[in-house]
Amino acid sequence: MSDDRFVSVDRRADGVALVRLDRPKMNALSSAMLEQLEETATELTVDPPGAVVIWGGERIFAAGAEISEFGGPEEARRIGGRFRSSLDAVASIPRAVIAAVSGYALGGGCELALACDFRVVSDRAKLGQPEILLGIIPGGGGTQRLPRLIGSARAKDLILTGRQVDAEEALRIGLADRVVAPDRVLDEALEWAAVLASGPVVAHALAKQAIDNGLSLPLREGVSLEQQLFAEVFATEDAGTGVASFLANGPGKATFRGQ
Repeated sequence: MSDDRFVSVDRRADGVALVRLDRPKMNALSSAMLEQLEETATELTVDPPGAVVIWGGERIFAAGAEISEFGGPEEARRIGGRFRSSLDAVASIPRAVIAAVSGYALGGGCELALACDFRVVSDRAKLGQPEILLGIIPGGGGTQRLPRLIGSARAKDLILTGRQVDAEEALRIGLADRVVAPDRVLDEALEWAAVLASGPVVAHALAKQAIDNGLSLPLREGVSLEQQLFAEVFATEDAGTGVASFLANGPGKATFRGQ
């Protein structure tokens, strides 16, 4: 592994962990950078903050994979495996994860944004899966996460043409959740994350688990998973606090401790 650090974490006083991507010039996701991203995601899973923001900088989120590492099928298996383990680790962080996308999020960069729970996007951003323009297909989960988010026909349109979508279209099709001015992207994501971090974050983790895992199950099994996690959440301190506050003061007035 390279000694260069391309991924750093700032744990803020408001409970938000800010993950910064910094690999000049385009934040191309090399094997070393993906390894560091996986290490970071694992750290945030073992010792979770209140919420997470992933930020690539003002000019670009991430341009994609490091093309110079490409080769034949064996290299593809290695690179694909690295993408899978790294982005699965990001998706498995048991807290809300927000991608703050300024500039381009293409290929592997788009797949990283898809592995997050939410996407705050600059009104100048461009997102897409352009792998087909190289004669290949997405290898970091794009063919699976994208249709689950925006539907199969729209995902096929983006993947088979390789075209990039602007922020307005991304919002319309569900690829973006909020669109703001370029100088507001990071602040918007951090403010949203801070609100989430002040909530019942153990319940967030259980709800995220129910949704993400339930999507791969038949409906009956998904509802059974929900019932199991619904019972588990009542063992938390926050559940007791929230129910007591509702009975005494009505909804929306509880102060949670994240326990």
